[in-house]
Amino acid sequence: MTTDPRTSRRVPAGAAVLREDVTDAIRAAVFEELAAVGFARMSIEGIARRAGVGKTAVYRRWKSKLALVVDLVSALAVQGLPAPATGSLHGDVRALLEVASHTLRHPVASQVIPDLLVEAARHPEISEAIKAALLDEQRGIAAVIVREAVERGELPEGADPDRALDLIVGPLYWRLVVVRSELPAGYLDDLAASAVAALVRRD
Repeated sequence: MTTDPRTSRRVPAGAAVLREDVTDAIRAAVFEELAAVGFARMSIEGIARRAGVGKTAVYRRWKSKLALVVDLVSALAVQGLPAPATGSLHGDVRALLEVASHTLRHPVASQVIPDLLVEAARHPEISEAIKAALLDEQRGIAAVIVREAVERGELPEGADPDRALDLIVGPLYWRLVVVRSELPAGYLDDLAASAVAALVRRD
């Protein structure tokens, strides 16, 4: 009599089987907890309670709340959005502003991002994670927008993607993250037009 190895294989003793649904619930709870109490007051106990799991389920995955938040923010960086492809510089700029404003005005993000920016000054790990999630991704999108605009003849050769990113989303971050005020009607249209005018200007 032989035994089918596919049915007899056992998980080695002590090996933790990390259920994906539990991991997802914990990640969602982290966002909610950050928005509710901020990083400084956030605790593993509060996260576990909000996720409906025990503390051990959290500690099996992350050794501390700092490691948890760094991992979470880093994960956002690999969920990159495709660069706009509207066929014009103005259309691409306007589309990027629409996506960025939607993200920054999300009820959870509007609470979490400012708090994490403060904590980034104290924790280099958070600073690097935020840089990857917020800056590097948008820098890549800006590079695509600029490259395609150059190919269409809308921008001169050598146009700087970093300058483009500053002009496009810099005012939006200032308004929504720093000043934390509502956007007036037509603001994104005006900002898109101003950014494009500044980009195409040849000194």
